[in-house]
Amino acid sequence: MSDLPPPSVLPSEEPLPPRYDMWTAAVFFAIGVSIVWMSIQMPTFREQKGEIYTAPGLVPGLHGCVVVLLSLWLAARAWSRARAAPAGTGTGAASKREGYSDARMFGAAALCVAFAAGLVGRLPFWLAASVFVFAFTTLFEWRAGATAAERVRRLAIAAALGAGTGLFVTVVFEKVFLVRLP
Repeated sequence: MSDLPPPSVLPSEEPLPPRYDMWTAAVFFAIGVSIVWMSIQMPTFREQKGEIYTAPGLVPGLHGCVVVLLSLWLAARAWSRARAAPAGTGTGAASKREGYSDARMFGAAALCVAFAAGLVGRLPFWLAASVFVFAFTTLFEWRAGATAAERVRRLAIAAALGAGTGLFVTVVFEKVFLVRLP
């Protein structure tokens, strides 16, 4: 094993201490085992008198197995990194990077939940998708020191992106994939 830290996905990223990966692996392991357990509880293909490929728990069970395997791989990698790290390193909090924050991550998660739970099914899908993309773009492209003209330009771009995305996604799903959207 090399003493060098693993390369980051992006140049601006720094690897988190191994204990974060270990906790993440534990959470995903529990989720994967839960998915496998729940898929086992689903009716079998014999009970439904169908083919093995029509068993309703087959695909979720496979996904659960993949989640379990990936969580084990993440835990093994974290364990390996923790053992390879010099003593006294890797236990502190990761340094904050400019432009990155937990608030942005929670903002993105909140927008996704608002889209899935609050907009889809209550608005036509094209409008829900447009509102979501507009809000997401506005939130993450908003600059505190921007001039009024710059803000208007960014809002116009966000509105155009939202409208275009909402219409494009709706047309592709309904006309190409033949999926009826809510």
